[in-house]
Amino acid sequence: MGHRRAVGALVGLAGGTFLYTTAEALPIGLLLPMAEDLGVPPTRVGALVTAYAAVVVVASIPLTALARRIPRRRLLSALLAGFVISTVTTVFASSFALLLTARMATAATHALFWAVVVPAAAELFRPGLRGRVVAVVFAGGNIALVLGVPAGTWLGERAGWRASFLAVAGLGAIVLVTVAMLLPSTRPDEGHAARGATPDARRFALLVGVAVLTTAGAIAAYTYVALFVTEVSGLAAASLGAVLLVRGVASVLGILAFGGFVDRRPWPALVATVALQAAALIGLYALGGWPAAAVVLLALSGLAFAAFTAALGGLVLRVAPGRSDLAAATLSAAVNVGITAGAWLGGLVLPSHGVRSTVLIGALLGTVALALALAERLLPPAGTVTRVMSRESVDACLHAEKRTT
Repeated sequence: MGHRRAVGALVGLAGGTFLYTTAEALPIGLLLPMAEDLGVPPTRVGALVTAYAAVVVVASIPLTALARRIPRRRLLSALLAGFVISTVTTVFASSFALLLTARMATAATHALFWAVVVPAAAELFRPGLRGRVVAVVFAGGNIALVLGVPAGTWLGERAGWRASFLAVAGLGAIVLVTVAMLLPSTRPDEGHAARGATPDARRFALLVGVAVLTTAGAIAAYTYVALFVTEVSGLAAASLGAVLLVRGVASVLGILAFGGFVDRRPWPALVATVALQAAALIGLYALGGWPAAAVVLLALSGLAFAAFTAALGGLVLRVAPGRSDLAAATLSAAVNVGITAGAWLGGLVLPSHGVRSTVLIGALLGTVALALALAERLLPPAGTVTRVMSRESVDACLHAEKRTT
């Protein structure tokens, strides 16, 4: 496969993560116009985001298992086609029930897409570039938060919320054609990324735990960042967009910069990102009353969490105890559990303890995640148990042979 074609396919896959992240978060920015148009309370439109995440959690592993034998180009093309169809259905939904159905269909394709996209992208290049390749794929999701969602919100405020989803569907058609034309047709069980390079069930279990805790901590703090910036830091509400833009740019830079580190030292890269996330939230809790400090620390937390996702993607290709797509599906479900748990915990402490408590909860969860990530050092090197078992098996065979002779 030529290098240019591989790069084009990678850009197409990153475009897919951009689309799915934009589509998932867009109702947040279009909450009021969607509610007014459909004649429902804003809380029901907000529930679309929660229901979307719930479908991803529940459907990721079963759908990945069902699709385990479908060639990746065919599967990803079908998923993107489903994305376009369900998004167009969203555009023309005349009732909340039809809108909910379309969103759940999008979420189902989302669940399987994120499970398959990481190994599919990794297969395009040599194993030594996995971290950087995964970083590019995940950068699509971060760019969606920086540009996609704000642009969709802006368009929806001026041309109606349906125009925003129609634009997303149009971009989806372009990405679909790109992936269908450039991605090689390989079976899921072929290639170096089909299974973990150094399978390790215990390290994978640690990775899942770290994913849930770190994500929950980040979301607990970030969900209420608008309140924190205005009430604690004393910044004007009009400056919120600029603050979020700075954080978003830092996120994109972080995920791209950490790709090489993930290739060289995957687990230390994970530990570094979790530590930076925890430190940024601790600093934000302590120093958030100073506007300049708050902006810098919010940017650092965004950089750390984005880099953390790149480390997750790189590590799952190393320690997956079986098929890498099933491991990626498990990790995707874990991240969505963290998102739901973080938003719930933040909402739980906010009414009684104020918005600073949401950052404190995030910092505490991040600290526990760091301890869990550091516990990896206590485990034997990957493959040790396998080698010991193999030696015992050889000894048993030799002993049995002596008895028979």
